Amino acid sequence: MASSTKKDPNDKSYVRAMFDEISARYDFLNHSLSCFQDILWRRACCKEIRRELVRQGHDCCGRLLDLCGGTGDFAVTYEKFNGVQKKAVLGDFSYGMLKGAAGKKTSAVPVQLDAMKMPFAEDSFDVVLNGFGMRNVPDVNGALKESARVLSEGGYLQILEFFSPRSAFNNFFYKVLAPLFIPVMGAFFSKRDAYEYLVNSVLNFLPVSDFVKLAEENGFELVHVKPCFFGVAYRVLLRKRGSV
Repeated sequence: MASSTKKDPNDKSYVRAMFDEISARYDFLNHSLSCFQDILWRRACCKEIRRELVRQGHDCCGRLLDLCGGTGDFAVTYEKFNGVQKKAVLGDFSYGMLKGAAGKKTSAVPVQLDAMKMPFAEDSFDVVLNGFGMRNVPDVNGALKESARVLSEGGYLQILEFFSPRSAFNNFFYKVLAPLFIPVMGAFFSKRDAYEYLVNSVLNFLPVSDFVKLAEENGFELVHVKPCFFGVAYRVLLRKRGSV
């Protein structure tokens, strides 16, 4: 007898199961749907962090956490530009996504974890990456607080994310174009409802200005905010203040 349980996109177990299901096609669809721009965005993030570390006189081969790291593309890119890290962790709540990192060129150790309650001591990392993950956590405030806790003083949190649209172009993109073509491609190559969820997760997320304000309330100072492709995505670089 078929279950009548309704799938709740706000339920953490549903979201984890959804990412487990699409993990095999996740990289292919991400690259295809962004016309491979996501690769360039990650590279830009990693180069910017390198410039900041060098400017501050810090070692580029420090302690790295790729949080909500999925199949590890961000960690791979970071080590390509900044060298193999002394300590590197790939953290995600989806075991299926972590399995997708197998065979990729990174020293990051996969760890299944909750971004709002991480199994690490304070000051465990010098850099935390978060690519397209913040809008998928149930409590953004809690995830930012935890990110600040595990970062060393002066450490960097690099966010690459699709934020809630505010400009006319982005409203048109996310409210008209994206709901038409993203779920259709998802249905063809993977699962339609998963990619409907991804579009809705952007529309229901914070605008970038509100996200920065929340980060500042949790112990971060803004280094810069840079739009990607007319603001379809944003690169937000934050530094942990001396006292949190």
